[in-house]
Amino acid sequence: MAQTQRTVTVNNRSYRWPDRPVVVVCVDGSEPDYIEEAIKAGVMPWMKKVLEGSGTDLRSDCVVPSFTNPNNLSIVTGVEPAVHGICGNFYYDRENDVEVMMNEPSLLRTPTIFKAFQDAGARVAIVTAKDKLRRLLGNELTMGEGGAICFSSEKADQATIEENGIENVVEMVGMPVPSVYSAELSEFIFAAGVKLMETVRPDIMYLSTTDYIQHKFAPGSEGANAFYAMMDKYWSQLDALGAILGLTADHGMNAKHNDAGEPNVIYLQDVLDEWLGAGKSRVILPITDPYVVHHGALGSYATVYLEDGVDRDALIERLQTVDGMESVYDNAAGCREYGLANDRMGDVIMVSTRHTVIGTSADRHDLSGLDVPLRSHGGVTEQTVPLIFNAPVTGIDGRPRLRNFDVFDIALNHVSPQ
Repeated sequence: MAQTQRTVTVNNRSYRWPDRPVVVVCVDGSEPDYIEEAIKAGVMPWMKKVLEGSGTDLRSDCVVPSFTNPNNLSIVTGVEPAVHGICGNFYYDRENDVEVMMNEPSLLRTPTIFKAFQDAGARVAIVTAKDKLRRLLGNELTMGEGGAICFSSEKADQATIEENGIENVVEMVGMPVPSVYSAELSEFIFAAGVKLMETVRPDIMYLSTTDYIQHKFAPGSEGANAFYAMMDKYWSQLDALGAILGLTADHGMNAKHNDAGEPNVIYLQDVLDEWLGAGKSRVILPITDPYVVHHGALGSYATVYLEDGVDRDALIERLQTVDGMESVYDNAAGCREYGLANDRMGDVIMVSTRHTVIGTSADRHDLSGLDVPLRSHGGVTEQTVPLIFNAPVTGIDGRPRLRNFDVFDIALNHVSPQ
């Protein structure tokens, strides 16, 4: 009688127990062109080999708003934000009249794939760039000696056994703690991932980078190619160590400036104050987080909360005429379209066009940190992302749409056992 395949079920999805380590990588801000241009430039030899035959090269859609937190949490739960609840990096708690960073684990409404696998006896390791995301990714995991490992490169020197499941990370990796605004912040992640694979050899590992480079450098540029060459080197090492690799992104990236290099911005709060009067609306930008130097808190997605008495439908109709606005929805239609939680979005939801961003008021955005023309994300035009595996994939041909949060499902269920 055939042996029954062991599986783990979480959020109504079942995952096969890995017969070798599975490493999922989320390359923040990585539209497909970055990899394609780096291969053309000859700086990603391992990836070229994977795409030419030994692996699987797919495309998928990320979550909209195409920002870091909602997509990383979709990837690690396997479901849309309507289920897990993290709909942006930032939201407005209308009931308590407070604007909230969506970094608190208490805001997460579902368990992660990591939690389910750890409960079933798997060893889990997570390395991310910024500590804001680390706490969400490690939600409900048991750390301590022999438990899960979860730390950020930002605060690697502060990692403890009790809090992170590991200590002496800087010594292990052999790199100093990098600046938050650097390529090295992401390189630290991959160097740590290789060291963990050589020593701990976790069953499930998740590596999630920062998009600092993608905000600064277009695909095919020297800065971008150097960054992708660095990742290629570490991915080849993980591959050589026998891991299944699933590579995706949380969102793409586009230029958001005019020919003169000036940001194309709809300052929406200024527009609404002029139309409706001050205090009648509140614009929330879910891209907002503590690290705004490289994007000035400007992205291609916004939501608006309206005071009683404002004609919402008339406002939506008027907003649709604003130059640079791609789509405008009421709460129900927008949340249905993008798979979002209604109670964490405003009365109006909107996305701008490919080369346009949405701001609040002009005087609330500090753009002094932009040392290159603005590149950003958030809308539908940044939704297409890579979905790449270092092995053949079977059994997914009938799917009408691939999402970036299918990456664990494909890596665990559709890559043939070794």
